[in-house]
Amino acid sequence: MYPAELVMPMKAELTDNGFEELLSPSKVDEVLAQKGTTLVMINSVCGCSAGTARPGVLMAVATSEKKPDRLTTSFAGFDTDAVKQIRTHLMPYPPSSPAIALFKDGQLVHFIERHMIEGRSAQLIATNLLAAFDEYC
Repeated sequence: MYPAELVMPMKAELTDNGFEELLSPSKVDEVLAQKGTTLVMINSVCGCSAGTARPGVLMAVATSEKKPDRLTTSFAGFDTDAVKQIRTHLMPYPPSSPAIALFKDGQLVHFIERHMIEGRSAQLIATNLLAAFDEYC
């Protein structure tokens, strides 16, 4: 588990921009069961989170005309139980952080795993998400 003083600024980068934290398994299930679209950002302390994943997600949300109904986040290695529950909804994908998932009516419709984030620019991640928003939102 990461120390709060390390994690809190990274959480704030998303929550200050309208992302709701998913902090418990029950909250994960409650939010993902809702009708409409839900974006889930599994946040992380790794460099690709700071360098491309969080900036790419924020860029997509800020520039898209079509947006998910809900923007949510949970932090790997900190919000442990919530992330574990999110991962049950991501099966059969293996655990990945950072990761970005789009759900529609409770079903996973788009997923960006860590290996699709590493080495890619924030703009590429945003472009990927914008296409998913156009298709599903």
